[in-house]
Amino acid sequence: MTFELMNKIGLSGFDYSYIFIGLAGFSLLLLILVVIQMFQIGSLKKKYKKFMGGKDVKSLEKQIERIFEDNRYIKELSGENKKDIRTINKELEICFNKVGIVKYDAFQQMGGMLSFSIALLNEKNDGFILNSVHSTEGCYTYIKEIKSGTCEIDLSNEEKNALSQAMKKS
Repeated sequence: MTFELMNKIGLSGFDYSYIFIGLAGFSLLLLILVVIQMFQIGSLKKKYKKFMGGKDVKSLEKQIERIFEDNRYIKELSGENKKDIRTINKELEICFNKVGIVKYDAFQQMGGMLSFSIALLNEKNDGFILNSVHSTEGCYTYIKEIKSGTCEIDLSNEEKNALSQAMKKS
């Protein structure tokens, strides 16, 4: 069996079994690739069905739109929350959030610890010390201003202890 085309290209004595074996190998390779692709398509179909969850295109589109609206709303809230947090932090700097309390017996005659010193400070260690001295004749209250953790007026030992307690807290 001779083929005119084979004669023209110079392959008149060529053994056709090589072509047959090559085509068979190529066909086997293509078959393997088709099987692999079928498994991948099956996996994609499962993922698609899970994603869709029985929804049609219209409902899926509405759901995606809702997600975008929720995302926009969350971004707006996030911006507002950041502003609120900055405002709160500024206000907290001036609020009294450090406290020191020392109770003592001012004259060692009453038998009770009725006198006290309270130091109230903010983040910058500004504030005041309230000192209440209780005696048999009455109760006297004094206040001393604190700036940056110091006082221009001399402090008693109890007032120093209250101030020290308050400044240790941060």
